[in-house]
Amino acid sequence: MTALLRSGIVGSGTVFALGALALAFGWHIAVGAKVIPLSVVIDALATPDPREFDHMVIRDLRLPRALFAVLVGGALAVAGALMQGTTRNPLAEPGLLGLLSGASFAVVMAVGVFDVANPALTPLIAAIGALGAASIVWLIATSAPGGATPLTLVLSGAAVTAFLGALISIANLLDEDSFETLRVWLTGTLAGRSTGVMLWALPWLIAGMGVALVVARQVTALSMGDETATGLGVDVTRLKALVLFSVVALTAAAVAIAGPMGFVGLIVPHAARLIFGHDYRVIVPFCAIFGATFLLVADIAARMVLSPVEVSTGIVTALLGAPFFVWLVRARL
Repeated sequence: MTALLRSGIVGSGTVFALGALALAFGWHIAVGAKVIPLSVVIDALATPDPREFDHMVIRDLRLPRALFAVLVGGALAVAGALMQGTTRNPLAEPGLLGLLSGASFAVVMAVGVFDVANPALTPLIAAIGALGAASIVWLIATSAPGGATPLTLVLSGAAVTAFLGALISIANLLDEDSFETLRVWLTGTLAGRSTGVMLWALPWLIAGMGVALVVARQVTALSMGDETATGLGVDVTRLKALVLFSVVALTAAAVAIAGPMGFVGLIVPHAARLIFGHDYRVIVPFCAIFGATFLLVADIAARMVLSPVEVSTGIVTALLGAPFFVWLVRARL
C-alpha cells in the first residue's frame, strides 16, 4: 500500500513538475522588454519564419537564454543534492563549500591574466578551479577540532570564498580593462552569454548528470552513513570519487555558461526531499527539473522586477537563498 501511494506521488509529481517547467519556459520566452503573446512563441518554436521580427527575437535571443537557465539550474541543483546526500550535510552546495568561487577564480585568472580566450577550455579551467577549492575547503575542515562537521565545512567554504574573492578584486584593480567583460559575469548572469560556450560545456554537463543518475541509488545508502552503505555492499571510496567527478563537472559547466550562481544547489534539493523523501533515485531527476524551473523564474524576476533595468540573475538567487540559508542554520545547527 505504501509503495503504491509513493508511486502515485512520484507519478503525479512528475506530471506537475514537467508542466511547471513547460509553463515557466514559455513564460520566460514571452516576457521581456516587449511582451510577446504565447501563441507567437509557439509559432516561432514550431514553424519559425525568418521574416518575422518577433520570431527572430525568440529564436536568436530568448530561446538560448531560456536554455541556459534550464541547463545551469538543473546542473547546480543536482550537484547540491549529491553533496548533501554524500556528506550528510544539509548546508552543502557548490556555492557555500567554495566550488563556485574556485571555478570562477580559475576562469577569471585564465581569461583576465593569461588571456585564454578559447571557449573550449573554459569548462576544463572551471573544473580545475572547483576541484582545487573543494580540496582546500575539505583540508581546512578536517584539520579543525571535531573534523569536517557541517559547521566547519561552511566556515571553511566561507573563508576560501572570501580569500578567492579578494584575489579577484586585486587582479581587477591591477588591470581593469582586461576584467571589464568579466565584471557582470562574476555576479552570475544569463544575459549575453555565448551559445559556443554552452556547446563546449554541454559534454561536461551530460557526463556529470549521467554519473549522478547512475549513482543515485548508492547515494541513498551513503546518506545513511558510511558503515550502513558498506554493509549494503557499496564501495564507499569509489562512490565518493564518482560523486566528486559529477559535482565538479556539473559545477564547471554551470560556471562556464553563466558564472557563479549561488544558492540554487541549496534550496532545490531541500524542496525535492520535502516532497519525495530521501530516495535519491527520485531526488536527482526531480532536482534537475525543479532547478531548471527555479532558475527560469529567477531570471524572469531579474528582468521584470526593476524593468526596464535588468539585474543579474545571481543577485536574485542570492536574495532568495540567503533567508533560506539563515532559516536552515537556525533549524538544523
